[in-house]
Amino acid sequence: MKNSTIRVRFAPAPTGMMHLGNVRTALMNYLFAKQKEGTYIIRIEDTDTQRNYDPTAEKIIEDLTWLGLHYDEGPIIGGPDAPYFQSLRTPIYQEKLSELFNKSRAYRCFCTPEDLEKKRERQIALKMPPRYDRTCAKLSEAQLNEHLAKKTLFVWRVKLETEGHIAITDMAHGVINFNFKNFSDFPLTRQDETFTFIFANFVDDLVMNMTHVIRGEDHLTNTANQAMLYQAFQAPLPIFWHLPILCNIEGKKLSKRDFGFSLRDLRAEGFLPEAICNYLAIIGGSFKEEIMSLEQLAKLFNFDNMHTTGHIKYDVEKLHWINRKWITLYNDETLANLCLPYLLAAYPTAKLLDQKVLARLIQIIKTDLNTLKDVTQALDFYFEAPKVTHQDVVAAIDAEHAITIATILVSALEHINDVTTFVQTLKTASQTQNIPLKEMFTFIRMALMGKPKGPGIHELVEMLGVEEITQRFNRILS
Repeated sequence: MKNSTIRVRFAPAPTGMMHLGNVRTALMNYLFAKQKEGTYIIRIEDTDTQRNYDPTAEKIIEDLTWLGLHYDEGPIIGGPDAPYFQSLRTPIYQEKLSELFNKSRAYRCFCTPEDLEKKRERQIALKMPPRYDRTCAKLSEAQLNEHLAKKTLFVWRVKLETEGHIAITDMAHGVINFNFKNFSDFPLTRQDETFTFIFANFVDDLVMNMTHVIRGEDHLTNTANQAMLYQAFQAPLPIFWHLPILCNIEGKKLSKRDFGFSLRDLRAEGFLPEAICNYLAIIGGSFKEEIMSLEQLAKLFNFDNMHTTGHIKYDVEKLHWINRKWITLYNDETLANLCLPYLLAAYPTAKLLDQKVLARLIQIIKTDLNTLKDVTQALDFYFEAPKVTHQDVVAAIDAEHAITIATILVSALEHINDVTTFVQTLKTASQTQNIPLKEMFTFIRMALMGKPKGPGIHELVEMLGVEEITQRFNRILS
């Protein structure tokens, strides 16, 4: 190792949109690096050229920036271990493969996929574990040269120890032992001479001096193979942390069919980056204070007491709750700017709103927002008069009181220019006519908004203005 400084990495494959599992892995690496004053590195595993959805990692970097997970080394900003794209690191992998070969720990395998499948089927039929039988490790020099002369396609395999075990240290599981007899010589390259994920990933972690590898529980079998490569190179192993897999409420691994699987979907629905990071950091844990910024999380997260469960459930309702809490922490002007794109998409006339007017509207309906997108429903009545009938309004209250309330409103409307007097008139009439004030206000909101709940009467008059309110009342009362 070059030094003892903490170094961690987030190494996504640009084969699709960032999902919550990716985000949680990126987040935990970030928080760990910040708490330990280490280095947070982004490395793009882009060797699967046929499936690369984001070959330049532009979308990945944009998502990380939006989340506030700023990295110390990686694409664009560079660093001492550049390049940070695996597709540009082939000479490094070739060099390490040559080292393995010189140590007699790698060999060429000429077995075809058909050969391997037949071996596998035979082993299963004999109730043997399906493992490569090292046929090509036993080739004579003459047989090897014959294959090379014929230019037979081959892959490179690592030559593992056949006895003993290797142990890794996992931050959640403690020491995990892997027995060599349970593993077979796995491929390091493909027949097209490209390098496998397992080997390229290992080499990058080795030469980039990663002290900790934080990734999903589903990588545990890869970790066993990579630990054996560390042993083959006589290099010290990093410390691992295999994060629990995110599952839906049914306990199944989160998939594209589940709401919120994609980060872009959550962003489009109006979830805040602070809320997403906050939720993914505390999910499955117990915290005295649940609403925390990245800085607070980095300071307070207990990396010495990890959960050993392999799965944790993704609770959309809890995410909504955290998002709502974060919305309330924003000042009105900032929140108005965040809400504006959603309003413009639904109501183009929103572009005519003065900044202060918009901020005041947001302030009034702020507590009704679970997500930014909710603003379109919370303010729909402001941009478009509700399409409600007298019958709709009556249906929301005690029908016997409807005519009396309508009569009171006709009389009270002469005071609408003075909202305090208008409301006091309603309250007085409510007492003298023995009609619950709540029903009277429900009638008013239905007439003005098309829904029984919403802002107070003072706020409604402020939002809509006297002329618009008079028109809406008259439309219903007529």
